[in-house]
Amino acid sequence: MDANAPPPWISADEIFARVGFEAAARAIQAAVRAGLDPAGDWPRGILPLDQGQLLLMPSRSAEFVGVKVATVAPGNPQLGRQRIQGIYLLMDAATLSPVALLDGIALTTLRTPAVSAAVADLLAPADVEHLVVFGSGPQAWGHVAAMRAIRRIRRVTVVGRHPGRAEALAERVRAAGQPAQTGTPDAVRDAQLIVCATTARTPLFDGSLVPRDSCTVAVGSHEPDARELPGALIGRAQVVVEDSQVVLREGGDVLIPIREGVIDAGSLVTMRDILTGTVAVDNTRPRVFTSSGMSWQDLVVATAVFRPEGRG
Repeated sequence: MDANAPPPWISADEIFARVGFEAAARAIQAAVRAGLDPAGDWPRGILPLDQGQLLLMPSRSAEFVGVKVATVAPGNPQLGRQRIQGIYLLMDAATLSPVALLDGIALTTLRTPAVSAAVADLLAPADVEHLVVFGSGPQAWGHVAAMRAIRRIRRVTVVGRHPGRAEALAERVRAAGQPAQTGTPDAVRDAQLIVCATTARTPLFDGSLVPRDSCTVAVGSHEPDARELPGALIGRAQVVVEDSQVVLREGGDVLIPIREGVIDAGSLVTMRDILTGTVAVDNTRPRVFTSSGMSWQDLVVATAVFRPEGRG
């Protein structure tokens, strides 16, 4: 390869052609079990802008250094543009030379459900009759696909603020061969898996309805004053987080219940402890995994995409 040539561009289609949701989830699990400690990751930078936020997400491994530059513009959908946009730069760790540019939104669309699936693979019941998904955007679709990669799911209910979008997602799920319908928040009453992938700032459902033997995943919030999950569920559940310091800085799903006295910060369990078996899964109560995204996750999945053996 010409050392002076620009790094190759890996498009959204090529990212998903190389690495699927299950392979990405297994890469996350393998990295943590091989010794990666999320607590050692560089913090994510969140910079306020007039129209939204600029996110800077750097990380490094023995082989690579990477950084995602992303923007969150809440007003963009009204302008016909994506709410989240971005690009990922992957560099060789030995020389710090750029080796690839990746579509940052596709990487996020792959990475976030993969992280959820990596943890839900341990937290979710073995038998999943019913998956309820809150949201109707790319992350909602990605989570349906990722959860189907780790569990046999019999039916899916989509709950969304916009009936047309919710029905469109349900139709997409049906077209993929999975029975699906739209529904209301009380659909959680008999769900074994619940996914929250929304921009909501207040709880989406009644936490007392959630079955004891269930797993709830929340990925929509990365702000301390916004949450998707009700305190009633957090207070009942074994709560698993990406990293204690990260969630105590920006995880409203946990921070708000802590402020309300519903849960103590010392009871939080990290995904590393769950994936390595350091802490056992508590099957006597609901399990919750809440995440806002960390830089190391992008690097792990970008590495899997870049390596030739990542194809499949």
